[in-house]
Amino acid sequence: MGWTAEQKQESREKIINSAAELFTKDGFDKIAINDVMKHAGLTRGAFYNHFSSKSELYAEAILSAAHQAKSHTLDRSGFQLSDIIETYLSDAHRQGDFCCPLAFLTTDIHQRDDKVRATYTRVLKGFINSIHEFDETEGNIEEAEAIKKAVLMIGGVAIARAVNEDDFAEQLLSACREGVNSQ
Repeated sequence: MGWTAEQKQESREKIINSAAELFTKDGFDKIAINDVMKHAGLTRGAFYNHFSSKSELYAEAILSAAHQAKSHTLDRSGFQLSDIIETYLSDAHRQGDFCCPLAFLTTDIHQRDDKVRATYTRVLKGFINSIHEFDETEGNIEEAEAIKKAVLMIGGVAIARAVNEDDFAEQLLSACREGVNSQ
């Protein structure tokens, strides 16, 4: 008996969600297809029913991870931009409470193919646009300011994740929060 379209879609989503979690924590090179499939509770053979390559899955995983991070940080219902900045530039984010691919994969993306880089670029532009459109003071934030805020937020988390001293990481995050809020 074959799988239903719904079962196929559920399997695909399991694979993408598993890949999003694993890739954002460990990057492309450290995660094998077998790791993704085991984490998803599926066999390696099922992978090829959904994806033609690991790179194709990686691009899908970036979109999924971005969507998950967006729902964690950019949910506007009751949030001010300053709340979003605090959440994004938090130690919980640095530790992987939620994993924004923009910060978690920034050093990995430049080594990938054009499709993956295009996906990352689209996610970055979406993040900037979300900040740009955030209406906190009865008007849009200028695009140049939104870019500065986004880069400071992403870079702050990426660098704070790279250091091996928690106190110093918190100093970095705090300085970035102050910098983003002062713009």
